[in-house]
Amino acid sequence: MLKSRKYIAVFLVISILIAVGVFIYCFIFSKDAPAPRDYAQIKEEGVLRVVTSYDPVGYYVDKDTVSGFNHDLISLLQTYTDIKIEISLESSLDESIALLRHEKYDLIARNIPVTTRLKDSLNMTEPVALNKFVLIQRSKDYNEGQEPIRSHLDLAGKTLHIHKNSPAILRIENLAREIGDSIHYVEDSLYESEQLAMMVAAGDIDFSVLDERTAEKLAKSLPEIDYATSLDFTHFEAWAVRNHSPVLLDSLNNWIRQMKETDAYKAIYKKYYE
Repeated sequence: MLKSRKYIAVFLVISILIAVGVFIYCFIFSKDAPAPRDYAQIKEEGVLRVVTSYDPVGYYVDKDTVSGFNHDLISLLQTYTDIKIEISLESSLDESIALLRHEKYDLIARNIPVTTRLKDSLNMTEPVALNKFVLIQRSKDYNEGQEPIRSHLDLAGKTLHIHKNSPAILRIENLAREIGDSIHYVEDSLYESEQLAMMVAAGDIDFSVLDERTAEKLAKSLPEIDYATSLDFTHFEAWAVRNHSPVLLDSLNNWIRQMKETDAYKAIYKKYYE
């Protein structure tokens, strides 16, 4: 019994010493640790690092000219700040989020549905656009005369191919509950949503999901696809910053609210979304 008490006493002393040591280490060295990157750090460096995606609506090259909704909106944003905006391209949203968290980027300027689970792990800005998810399938002329699906009830038992961690997952799961039946989906870690739509056109897969504006653009070069079946109501889309960049978020929201009141923003929105 005496031996056991001795062991317990030694254990308690060691635990206390470790706790004190950790406290002293944190107190001394935390002062030297860099502060989380927010507006003050960005302002000091003079560069706002923005990542967007190369896609048919947001950012693309047209006859040697860079165009796109997000490209034009970023250019408009530059008029509201003297901080230089540095743009990088990344097709994968997952990779963009990972590099945002590691502070390689400060802002993801691509259209992310506000209704997604991402808003639990990222701070979403003021909405920049309206959109909705549509079903990508082959049209009758390219599907052996088979009529496209128009009723959500007919999706029961079907398999939809989507990009891994796609914002559409939540909507598919909700839609399955609404119709009272299973709607299967396969998350593809290799191909992005636009590429999956191309695979539908080629007949490699039967169904996918895409936002309506991108589908509309793709359909101009892919007459095989049908995108007339909506999967949800119109939703807001926004950009995203890190959770620990609240001052940057406030600044962006202020700029976005001001931009949305201008004729320049309305012209950009009309060009790409109406």
